[in-house]
Amino acid sequence: MGFEPSAMGEAAPVLVVSRYRVDADRTSWLAQMRAALAILGESTGFLRGQIAQATDDANLMVVSTSWTNVGAYRKALSRFEVKAQVIPLLSLAVDEPSAFECVVVLDETGERLFASGLAADHGDVGLGSAAAASVASIHGSFSGVER
Repeated sequence: MGFEPSAMGEAAPVLVVSRYRVDADRTSWLAQMRAALAILGESTGFLRGQIAQATDDANLMVVSTSWTNVGAYRKALSRFEVKAQVIPLLSLAVDEPSAFECVVVLDETGERLFASGLAADHGDVGLGSAAAASVASIHGSFSGVER
């Protein structure tokens, strides 16, 4: 059975999930994360934020936020207040992918399917590879000068 999006052309909502190991000073960590959520909550496109604890591991916490689309999330990350006060906290999360585009949403309006915004060459292109799957190395000559 194929996947046929019902919301073609509509930007998919984004879910951001960051996991944390909180071994010391839980009260301080919670206060900082609550302040971070409040700052993110002032951003256009912010839908909701949550702080949750694992039911079987008291030291494992999750901070999740929901956004109208990936553009709203990226724009929020560029705000000065977020760069100064939130990004340092987010950088303490377990190092793993944290932003996910929704492909299926079920809410009070029913079920909506979204086409993936993932680029066709997402598996081939990464940091340092510019905008193509294969880019020549810069370790050759540069303006006629050998490097």
